[in-house]
This record gives sequence, structure tokens and C-alpha cells, in this order.
Amino acid sequence: MRTIITDFESHREAIERVREAVFVVEQCIDRDEEFDDRDPLCTHVVVFQGPSEIATGRLDIELDGKLGRVAVLKEHRRQGAGELVVRSLEQWARQAGQQRVWFHAQIAALPFYEKLGYQAYGDEFLEANIPHIKMQRKLDTGR
Repeated sequence: MRTIITDFESHREAIERVREAVFVVEQCIDRDEEFDDRDPLCTHVVVFQGPSEIATGRLDIELDGKLGRVAVLKEHRRQGAGELVVRSLEQWARQAGQQRVWFHAQIAALPFYEKLGYQAYGDEFLEANIPHIKMQRKLDTGR
């Protein structure tokens, strides 16, 4: 697996293919809700296996280090691609001076994020008709 850090337009097709498969088709999220006006403002990571994109995610520095849209194609889950997405975005956040990253996690993904050192906070809420909770992790900036 290899990762690239990119902007949205440079790898739009790859990002959209993964998110379309995971969020729109698999989870039935409305496409207009999935692809929003924050995409062009975020830093994105795309994970490739061979020539094919298999995972993606984004980091929104303007929203205080908000991770989002972490998606791994179903047939590539539990092989390290999701962790690679998250760790790549964390590294980018560190380089941007962020002291923490946070996001809205789907409740079903809670064990995955807890394994990566994230802590849930606040109350459960619905987003795109899916139960979520806020999670965060402080970043070691090495200072």
C-alpha cells in the first residue's frame, strides 16, 4: 500500500470512487450530503494498492484539525488501510501545528478509533441518519 497527500481536485476521481462506494452506495448517504463545500478546503489522503485506490480521508485545518470522510473499500478492510489513512492525516496535522485532531465517528467504528488512541466525548447524535459521537486525540508534537 502507498499513500499520497493531496488536494481534492488533483485526485478527485479516486477520492469520489472510494467515498461513493462506501458512503453513498453501502451506507445510503445522499451524494449531495457526502460531497460538500469543505472538500476543496481540506487536505486529502488516498491509499493505493497497486494502481487502484482503496481508501481515503480528509483533514480540515480550518475547523481546528477535523478529520473526516475516512473510508475504506469493503474488500480491503481489516488490512491496515484505515489506520494508514488516519495516521497519515495525523502526521499532516502535526506538520500544520495542530495539537489535536477530532471528528464525528460512526458508533459502529468506535472500537477501531479507540484502538488508535481516540477518546469519545459528548452525547451520541445522528448525522446522515447514522448514530455518531465526537472523538478526539491529542497529538504529540515533539516539542
